[in-house]
Amino acid sequence: MDMHTVVVGTAGTTAEDVIAVARGAARVVVSDEALAAVAESRRVIDDLAAKPDPVYGVSTGFGALAVRHISPELRAQLQRNIVRSHAAGMGPRVEREVVRALMFLRLKTLASGRTGVRPLVVETMAAILNAGITPVVHEYGSLGCSGDLAPLSHCALTLMGEGDAEGPDGVVRPAGQLLAEHGIEPVELREKEGLALLNGTDGMLGMLVMACADLGRLLTSADITAALSLEALLGTEKVLAPELHAIRPHPGQGASAGNMLRVLAGSGLTGHHQDDAPRVQDAYSIRCAPQVAGAGRDTLAHARLVADRELASAVDNPVVLPDGRVESNGNFHGAPVAYVLDFLAIAAADLASIAERRTDRLLDKNRSHGLPPFLAGDAGVDSGLMIAQYTQAALVSELKRLAVPASVDSIPSSAMQEDHVSMGWSAARKLRTAVAALAKVIAVELVAATRAVELREGLTPSPATQAVLKAVREAGVEGPGEDRFLAPDLARAEEFVRAGKLVEAVEPVTGPLA
Repeated sequence: MDMHTVVVGTAGTTAEDVIAVARGAARVVVSDEALAAVAESRRVIDDLAAKPDPVYGVSTGFGALAVRHISPELRAQLQRNIVRSHAAGMGPRVEREVVRALMFLRLKTLASGRTGVRPLVVETMAAILNAGITPVVHEYGSLGCSGDLAPLSHCALTLMGEGDAEGPDGVVRPAGQLLAEHGIEPVELREKEGLALLNGTDGMLGMLVMACADLGRLLTSADITAALSLEALLGTEKVLAPELHAIRPHPGQGASAGNMLRVLAGSGLTGHHQDDAPRVQDAYSIRCAPQVAGAGRDTLAHARLVADRELASAVDNPVVLPDGRVESNGNFHGAPVAYVLDFLAIAAADLASIAERRTDRLLDKNRSHGLPPFLAGDAGVDSGLMIAQYTQAALVSELKRLAVPASVDSIPSSAMQEDHVSMGWSAARKLRTAVAALAKVIAVELVAATRAVELREGLTPSPATQAVLKAVREAGVEGPGEDRFLAPDLARAEEFVRAGKLVEAVEPVTGPLA
């Protein structure tokens, strides 16, 4: 667990800090500079609230109801009501790490001094995070425009001491009880504050940040398993030569080829494709592995660029500008984030697809260049990894469905005031499922490739591959032999990949991989 302190200022935050708060136990502190900026922008809102002229979000209704001017005595009720009415999510609970990321990112925007909330609101949200209190947020309710409205509303409800939340012990209880137990006073919202708590892309952004971290690790893992499959199939590493990739200078392609080449250094298995069953070239799933994984790497680099820009943003409507003007805008629209969430789902599906093709080749005696059918101990009596590939194929099929973009959809809402929405939350939710499925697909290739390498008797694998074999077997993933209950092996291999253990096994031999 990450126990360091994350300081939130006015200039946004980093992906590393988001992950530290969402997945670790990092403590959140709001800087004095941020609190001063928050107080300054609040004075602007207080001045506007005292004037008779209507200002959106301060003294009017919201969305299609913005035409109504709200009298001062009803404004506190207005802010409470927007939170209560917008906390309309349904479906299963969203994961704790997603909710913590969402809350931290909303806190980041509140601390920018552009939203007009009081310092009390900022400090209370930080206190809730530090207490380990996690609002109950549901799967459905966000269209990704006007921000992640329903998810953020459920979090704002906890700030008010209403609704349900999970305590640090993992038990869901009334939020008011949890706040009282930790000495946190519920906030009575004032002008603009209810709206400011809801109007952001924080849920989809938090999921994007975590997906980028996970996919970075999985892309490196996929390079390793591709190298192991090349080795097990007695392929040639000549296609990985740097000079070949320099003439098509996509950065990701070069990085993946470099990773594979370093894993294969010193192998006694590569280069045998001209022996008993001559091959002019290896199949695409082997030869083009760097091109496919590299395209995924470049897509990830673009997604990280978008995420970094969003992490530096203050997303709210209206906003308090540095010159004191309060202006409406459309910055809450989730399109920039939604697009890259969809792009990453496409890249994950294609990376899984090529990994499955390599696995199938390892299991097919007509294409595996001398390996036993399905890598079985006694083919016919034993089925080997036959059904592991079925499972992998089912996962790839699911990944292809998940690659259908959400961001091309739009269902107008709020009486056609919000007549084009991003569906970015939906894109983020399906990407989380896709990332988890990709880890499973890579794990199946790892099981097949390590077994196949061990069946190449008389040939010595590369030092990096030997390190993988040792680590995988120590992790409880068994090698060749007669059939056994296979699901536990696959589960252990998945955890090995997901936790980054595959990369950790290789890098002491290869040095740091891209």
